[in-house]
Amino acid sequence: MTSDSQTPPELTEEARIVRDYLDASMKPDPDLAATFVAENVEITFTGGRKFNHPSGPTGFNAARYKWVKKRMDRFDVATGAGGTVVYSVGTLYGEWPDGTPFEGNRYIDRFEVENGKIVKMDVWNDSAERILTRMGIEA
Repeated sequence: MTSDSQTPPELTEEARIVRDYLDASMKPDPDLAATFVAENVEITFTGGRKFNHPSGPTGFNAARYKWVKKRMDRFDVATGAGGTVVYSVGTLYGEWPDGTPFEGNRYIDRFEVENGKIVKMDVWNDSAERILTRMGIEA
């Protein structure tokens, strides 16, 4: 993602896995990102789009943005039924396809980590509202 934030030493192993995945996916390097996910990973992206490899979100982002990065403000970690749940919370910044810059676009990503691999990922952000606003539609 971005080097704007430092990786605090107090991150759990699961949060570090998520952080490393996000760093790789924002380069973008979907092949490196894939080393952090299970073979049967389930990725649900904005708008309910389903992917089974990090290349899916990378391709979608390439169409939606000229470029995009994440400012990862925090990682929240909890024990889940089958493993550990990690939330990454922060903001997106970058440029729309026409080169117009943006920042402060809220996001939250939810990850399920089992046996050292991400098995499930859900992504939410405010990009759709921002696109509507750019089109003159009050979101």
